[in-house]
Amino acid sequence: MTEDARFEDAGDRPLYLGAFDTDDLQVISALVQDAVFPASELRWDARKRRLGLLVNRLRREEERGEVERVQALLVIDNVLRVASQGVDRADRDMILSLLSLSFEPGADADGHVVLTLAGDGAIRAEVEALEVSLRDVTRPYVAPSGKRPQHPE
Repeated sequence: MTEDARFEDAGDRPLYLGAFDTDDLQVISALVQDAVFPASELRWDARKRRLGLLVNRLRREEERGEVERVQALLVIDNVLRVASQGVDRADRDMILSLLSLSFEPGADADGHVVLTLAGDGAIRAEVEALEVSLRDVTRPYVAPSGKRPQHPE
């Protein structure tokens, strides 16, 4: 019998997760909720059909007393087109806050991966098939603010 993975299973190891269906994407969405990143760390490579973001995500899998963040690569593959709303592409220093990831299915395996941002912003990637990965690339560090984001209930 197999069991689902748990946050505790990660321990101090870096995360490296993939999503190929909406259930998997919900897990990655939960892990990147409240991740922050400057607009300059958002890259779309049309030739490789890849959208990548270097984000500073809250480290929720091993909560100690201090609020920790870790830099992680969030990569969406099979991207055909990218559109955004509420993102000033000219302002490379603009700090964006990621609230969630979702998938809007199309007729076949295609559809749209939607990154919902705080402040009514969004990034929408048209994909041929759902393939998203999240990989930690640094050691955890104490969040400079020392605070967890609060959301209205």
